[in-house]
Amino acid sequence: MLLIVVAVALSALSSLGSCAPSGIPGLAPAPPAPGSPTQASIEELLTMVQIVAARPDPVGYERGCKQGEGCVFGPAWTDDYDGPGGHDGCGTRDNVLALSLTEVQFREGTRNCVVISGVLADPYTGELVQFAKADASKIQIDHIYPLAAAWDMGAYGWSLDQRIRFANDIEFNLMAVDGSQNQAKSDATPAQWLPPNAAYHCFYAGKYLSVAAQYTLPITEADQHALAAVAERC
Repeated sequence: MLLIVVAVALSALSSLGSCAPSGIPGLAPAPPAPGSPTQASIEELLTMVQIVAARPDPVGYERGCKQGEGCVFGPAWTDDYDGPGGHDGCGTRDNVLALSLTEVQFREGTRNCVVISGVLADPYTGELVQFAKADASKIQIDHIYPLAAAWDMGAYGWSLDQRIRFANDIEFNLMAVDGSQNQAKSDATPAQWLPPNAAYHCFYAGKYLSVAAQYTLPITEADQHALAAVAERC
């Protein structure tokens, strides 16, 4: 039943590039972006996730993979995992860029693997962002449910293979977004951060809860309140 409901939620989240601008400051918020889930869909997902009072703070989170570092989610953007995009000869970052950008150009000789340019309809700002590999940090890959938050909420108890799968999940948990907004979000959860593009709040709420449901990750009471408030506007 869980996978069926999450699959239904994902079907409502399939229009990644169709986000509308958030509107002119001082005017009423823009309506939800096309393809956003309904209030009922988000509220259904809220019933499927465990709610905890607060985010725990377990020790041991080390994302880095240099000598002496924990590398708890595996090497960044590895191709060595089982799941969509895994073992296809392309790194996860390039897979997400290829799925998210339009007007994509690939580096010659990489079998349509290494993305060197394209255009992103950024869901977090509602703006078009030009991507060039020479300025690669302008577009970054966001973990909807942040890795550090996932670790705190239970991933510390997963196998390394499961954590690597989570960190590279192009189906549920990864999106290409404006780099500055990805940095602003950091490892925040919905109670602390929502996309500045208000038209995308419903879509983001559905994505976040779909990841939580798929991986049996809880959300905090504060996140529950924030996402329930978003759902009322969907």
